[in-house]
Amino acid sequence: MQREERSERSRRQVLDAALQLFSRQGYRATTMREIADSAGVSTGNVYHHFPDKESIFRTLLDDYSEIIDTQRFPFSRALRSGIFPDNLELLGFAARDSVRQFRQYMALIFVDVIEFDGTHIRKFYSDMGRRFMHIIEEEGALDAVKSHVRPGVNPSSAVLLVTRVFFSYFQLEILFGIAEPFGKDSSEMVREIADILRSGIVGNSKIEN
Repeated sequence: MQREERSERSRRQVLDAALQLFSRQGYRATTMREIADSAGVSTGNVYHHFPDKESIFRTLLDDYSEIIDTQRFPFSRALRSGIFPDNLELLGFAARDSVRQFRQYMALIFVDVIEFDGTHIRKFYSDMGRRFMHIIEEEGALDAVKSHVRPGVNPSSAVLLVTRVFFSYFQLEILFGIAEPFGKDSSEMVREIADILRSGIVGNSKIEN
């Protein structure tokens, strides 16, 4: 194995170990020694790749940010399938799959809020709408999306709303371990939430009045 390959492999081992430790026990409670031991490398090797513990934390958040833009991320994959908002149920189930698959990365967001006052994730969230709309634009579906939402609705705002609703639901269920947080089976809730998002809450008679 080439030296560069060995170096990249040990770097990845450090990141994977840190991801498990940070997501399970938080940032401050995790030491560089623990990361090294969990990665199966020396502490010196950890410092060879990263100058300090916070740089490891930032790198993991950057990795997650990059993953979201790829086909690896189920929700982004679902955005590329069908025309928003016709695919709300698909997006709901994709949000569930995304939380299941990347729960450790998502846990870092809550660690950042608690231990860093959200310092590292502000740009991540401020860019989210633009990034998801970029996916839709890449698929050449922006005009179709605009024609599928009612007049006056900003497509970017609509995509962000759907994203936050579904991800918040499944983070409660999967990250926080709250079984059926709305008192119903999650598959049933995806369909119900999609129906509410698609059709609204207020009845026609109320609107007419």
